[in-house]
Amino acid sequence: MRERRKYPRIERPLSIKLSDQEFDILTETKNISASGAYCPVNKPMDLMTKLNIVLLIPIHKNKCRTVKKINCCGVVVRCEYVTENGKYPYRIAVFFNHLKDSERKALRSYIDSSLKA
Repeated sequence: MRERRKYPRIERPLSIKLSDQEFDILTETKNISASGAYCPVNKPMDLMTKLNIVLLIPIHKNKCRTVKKINCCGVVVRCEYVTENGKYPYRIAVFFNHLKDSERKALRSYIDSSLKA
């Protein structure tokens, strides 16, 4: 079967904040690509729910480690109930529908360097 994803995906925990007018959820990604993320949450979410997203991407430059903060918007494209997941019994897939080119480039650079490591 041929891979349909446009960007490679890595299984890496990254700090992520998901919010809308009614909630803020701090969690970590299970996997991420330059077009979306899959992460555990503590409540079910309707498909196409619009989210404000803040990602914290570790950047290694000249032997220094910093964090790049990426602000973007996304929509929930899948929501699943996971029985053995305790505090976060749901998993959602989020598509980044508003991500600046410079931020997508930074995210792609992080993912590509993780794939090489």
